[in-house]
Amino acid sequence: MDDITDFAALDPFFRIVQEGLAALVDGEHFFDLLAEDVVVEYVVSVPGYPRRIQGRRAVADLYRGYGDIMFLHSADGLAVHHDPATSVVVLEYAVHGKVVHTGRAYDNHFVSVITIENRQVTHWRDYLDPVAVFQAIGWPAEPR
Repeated sequence: MDDITDFAALDPFFRIVQEGLAALVDGEHFFDLLAEDVVVEYVVSVPGYPRRIQGRRAVADLYRGYGDIMFLHSADGLAVHHDPATSVVVLEYAVHGKVVHTGRAYDNHFVSVITIENRQVTHWRDYLDPVAVFQAIGWPAEPR
């Protein structure tokens, strides 16, 4: 990625993933960690979000608009489970931020199952708490 300023809203996410994978992958930024043909699956997600995308560029395109909706201010709770025999890493972590248009708090927990080959991420399965997203964006609308 040439210009990563479009992704500033995701910096805490990028940092915690880089921390979790530091000894296993190469790259200066989150997108550098991904193989050119990486497959990303969003197993537990929210309506309207893709279930599967392929390619580093597709991941960047998907994440590019994140800051229009959410802005993360921190990430924590990192647990790393690595199976060297299968080259699979499971990351558990939490992110914290705010919804841009309402200022509502956003706190979510993730489990990411990551396969690494040749020091790059080749497959990523992501699980999140969709209720945390719904609460942050105020959906469904609360009764008056």
